[in-house]
Amino acid sequence: MSDSKLEETVWIVTDDTLEVPIEGKRGWGEEVQQRVLAAKKISVTELETRMSHFLGVVNRLFCQAEAQAAQLPTAKPGMKLDEIELAIEITGGGEIKLIAGGKAEAKGAIKLKFKRVS
Repeated sequence: MSDSKLEETVWIVTDDTLEVPIEGKRGWGEEVQQRVLAAKKISVTELETRMSHFLGVVNRLFCQAEAQAAQLPTAKPGMKLDEIELAIEITGGGEIKLIAGGKAEAKGAIKLKFKRVS
């Protein structure tokens, strides 16, 4: 075994939907789709770096939003943000993406829940 450190990797399985032209489509303008699974290896170090960057951006956004909300004329004393739940997706290229709305459930997103420690 060599002295060089083996880089740790994780497999990312993606679920992409592709339009496949099929002769004899049913209905008027109905799209025929095929789901394709693909797997790619991603460096754990790279994934950690990207996740750290993403979480840093999210932290800055919510700190800024909380500070601005406290300055509103209608702000109630003692009122503060207590909990945040986000849905994210890791792409086959290792990108971290925030998923909005109902798409999170449909895509099988990873849920991150942050709760303020008292």
